[in-house]
Amino acid sequence: MLTICPACGIPGDYERPMESGALLGLLRRHTDLPATVIENFEKNLGGPVGARLLAVELSETVLTEIGYFID
Repeated sequence: MLTICPACGIPGDYERPMESGALLGLLRRHTDLPATVIENFEKNLGGPVGARLLAVELSETVLTEIGYFID
């Protein structure tokens, strides 16, 4: 399950089922995260607690692609 929380504590968390491969591809293509950060995130995906990425800025294009913005 992918959960997006808006910055600055603004309400409006968004949850969506998403395959890990699709999410990792999206992060690699559309963020400026270093490869090591994405690799560590990938290692934690299968863990009992899950994985978290904090303070990741996503473009409107990415947010639209995952369904955050509805036309």
